[in-house]
Amino acid sequence: MITTLSLQEAQSDDPTEKILLPPTDPNAEVINIPGYKLVYVNGVCPRNYRVYKAHSMLGVIFQHITHWSNGVDSLQYAKPIDAAVGLDEFLKVARISTTATEQPATEEELLDKEFDSLTSDEWERLKRYVPEAKHLVAA
Repeated sequence: MITTLSLQEAQSDDPTEKILLPPTDPNAEVINIPGYKLVYVNGVCPRNYRVYKAHSMLGVIFQHITHWSNGVDSLQYAKPIDAAVGLDEFLKVARISTTATEQPATEEELLDKEFDSLTSDEWERLKRYVPEAKHLVAA
């Protein structure tokens, strides 16, 4: 059976009804560790925590009875800081490998982009671009 919440129920002032409290909410269960904030989401075993670094959410880590884990590797960590750092390091490596494999857009692809979205480097590339005239036919 699927039930839906009314707008009034969804906007309830009861903090126990709130889902995904921000780390600034006074009712949020927050664990402060050097460089990170862990905010309890739900669960008993494992307990789920959102991991924040500065004002950005990195992901989720899990508190099991005997260890912590982060879901991006198969390691078991003794402390929550280790699980958070492991998650952070994974994301850094993922960003670097994604950036390294991305190819810059071709000039033809740049011509299809909206002018307002072009960077100054892309504009400079387009200024120097001379299309091949193989397929042009005089009318």
